[in-house]
Amino acid sequence: MPLLNFLLSSPACICLLCLVFFLASLYFPRSFGKPNFTFPPGPTPLPIIGNLHLLDMKRQDKSILKLAEKYGPVFTLHFGFQKVVVLTGYEAVRDALVTFTEDFVDRPPIPIFEEIQRGNGVFFSTGELWRTTRRFTMASMRNLGVGKKLIEQQINEELGFLVEDIKSFKGEPFILRTFNTAPTNITFALLFGERFDYKDPIFTTLLRLIDEVMCLLGSPFLHLFNFYPFLGFLFNAHKILLKRIEDVRIIIREYIKTSKQDINANSLKSYTDALVFKQREDTTKRENLFNDDNLIASILDLVMAGTETTATTLQWAVLLMMKYPKIQKKVQEEIGRVVKPGHWATYDDRKDMPYTNAVIHEVQRFITLLPHVPRSTSADTHFRGYFLPKGTMVIPSLTSVLLDRSHWETPHEFNPNHFLDADGKFVKKEAFMPFSLGRRNCIGESLAKMELFLFFTGLLQKFTFQPPPGLTETDLDLTVPKTTFTLRPQPQLTCAIPLE
Repeated sequence: MPLLNFLLSSPACICLLCLVFFLASLYFPRSFGKPNFTFPPGPTPLPIIGNLHLLDMKRQDKSILKLAEKYGPVFTLHFGFQKVVVLTGYEAVRDALVTFTEDFVDRPPIPIFEEIQRGNGVFFSTGELWRTTRRFTMASMRNLGVGKKLIEQQINEELGFLVEDIKSFKGEPFILRTFNTAPTNITFALLFGERFDYKDPIFTTLLRLIDEVMCLLGSPFLHLFNFYPFLGFLFNAHKILLKRIEDVRIIIREYIKTSKQDINANSLKSYTDALVFKQREDTTKRENLFNDDNLIASILDLVMAGTETTATTLQWAVLLMMKYPKIQKKVQEEIGRVVKPGHWATYDDRKDMPYTNAVIHEVQRFITLLPHVPRSTSADTHFRGYFLPKGTMVIPSLTSVLLDRSHWETPHEFNPNHFLDADGKFVKKEAFMPFSLGRRNCIGESLAKMELFLFFTGLLQKFTFQPPPGLTETDLDLTVPKTTFTLRPQPQLTCAIPLE
């Protein structure tokens, strides 16, 4: 019982449990005493903690997979006082997110994100505010070149800076997090209209703050705050996180201030500029959705999610090439056949590089980077024989899809052949959904795909990645990722051996 062991290890948490027990004595006779035949089956909840004793707080996704073996693809869990419906496996998740996309389009009120965003932004807002902000964000990104040759040129320019940075280590070991700089810089250039030198104080400060926030979001104490927000005075993780978020907001406010002073309708250089210009356009409307709070929240969302996911995937990609040198060599040979010497690969080259494309897809499948992001029902919903009232929290498990045995031959092994046919041609797989599906799918999917392909091929075009001296491939552990907001690889070192 991982959660009980964690709770009982702390005197403060023992006091917490006593207080929760007192409060719950008032709640549970009214809640669990009533029969309920509308929700899917699930394990019987305990007083106060519900089913939390069945979850590993560091790997909730793996706990969910085990429970699905007993209760099926649709089941109910109790997170403390909250009832949650869990969806597992490709069929159930796709059914909800695609067939019933409008019914499962909302986000539930998660306490920590309510504290941070107050219902604003791109990711955790709902209703008309979400629809308008998301639509505007996607249009703005297209106008800034996302999905076009312009952004491809920027990515390749950034690749050049990353390669030079890696060369400076001269084959000596360096940390995997070094690879965060390039994809982060692409996002910052879109958000703020300029790329940063890797040693720029603002850049290094933002990298540090993003790292701290992501780590705090994976803290077991942060989960406890989300389960029992009324006991927030006993916890510290969410307080530290809110301070770090405010530090990021200070930087964002300065960029908004500068944009308001220098705005030029004929030259919108960044997402911040676009938001500020939109805000001015909408001042005549009775309800201005693009108020300062929503501007800051929208930029904050992209600062965090827009940097963490691609940067962490690139770390995993390098680590997996270290672990499987034969796969790395095969990718390099394909790059050598397709890409002209002295040139970078283009995004269109992926059509002629099936093995490399398969490896990149398999990296994303294998690492299950973002196990799930909760949804909630936007209306009373009948789903697979069950009745889910409006506002029901729903967890569509992406891990369960990316590891679904009925769709992947060796789900728990790193196997690029998952995306290749018998002739070695690349094959799309319907169960490949690391970016989720439906109207809430990842807003940066097209940019992430382009970045991963260009950065990955460019790095393997210039370097072979090896474990540091004294270690071999077998010493590299992939089984226990570091749990933050995403599943990161454990902090490790790599050596980049130049190919030229």
